[in-house]
Amino acid sequence: MKQKTKVLYVEDEPSLGRIVHDTLEKLGYEVFWEINGANVISSFKNFKPDICVLDIMLPGINGFSLCRTIRGFIPDMPVIFLTAKTDTQDIIKGFDSGGTDYIRKPFSIEELIVRIENQLRLHGEKKENEDEGKIFKIGSFQCDTIRYELKSQSEIFNLSNRDMQVLQILNANRNTVTGRKDILMTVWGDDSYFNSRNLDVYIRKFRRYFASDASVKIITLKSKGYLFIAP
Repeated sequence: MKQKTKVLYVEDEPSLGRIVHDTLEKLGYEVFWEINGANVISSFKNFKPDICVLDIMLPGINGFSLCRTIRGFIPDMPVIFLTAKTDTQDIIKGFDSGGTDYIRKPFSIEELIVRIENQLRLHGEKKENEDEGKIFKIGSFQCDTIRYELKSQSEIFNLSNRDMQVLQILNANRNTVTGRKDILMTVWGDDSYFNSRNLDVYIRKFRRYFASDASVKIITLKSKGYLFIAP
């Protein structure tokens, strides 16, 4: 029996979300519908989708930021943006953030299905290698997302789940600015003062870990976020 295609669908408009969710399920897809952008990463990890369909304007965190973070976990994940935005610059921004297709609202379910199937055909319905994307390099370090380890040439640092989330978000935005609020909303679900101070602790910890490699830096940009520099 053929396994159902798993679609992670993120849309905060209830009536549209329900229509798309129910129609796709009736047509044989397995759909996880998420409303709040801040909950998407945990849903992504648990559901393990074959493809993501993201609205851009979401509460908590926007679709562009979500797409970059998802790319940090699965570089080849197909991501389709759904949006009412029509400006060329918004379309360019969508593709720059890692989107692989773009549908303007309003759209037909038929068009969405054609685009989903096209993306699955282009990117492959199933991963050819289960370990692909599980290990990545940061300068002279190697990060193992299965063992939750960050390895230098002389040390191994054991990472917590939250350590790994923060590091993968930074890595997904390597050599570009990562918004402080984006990290807080993705990892903690809110940007309260308490969580903000917690984030400071994690950043200091990673600076200690990377201290042995001068090519890896985490620079704080006041009122913006962090610039994660690595070869």
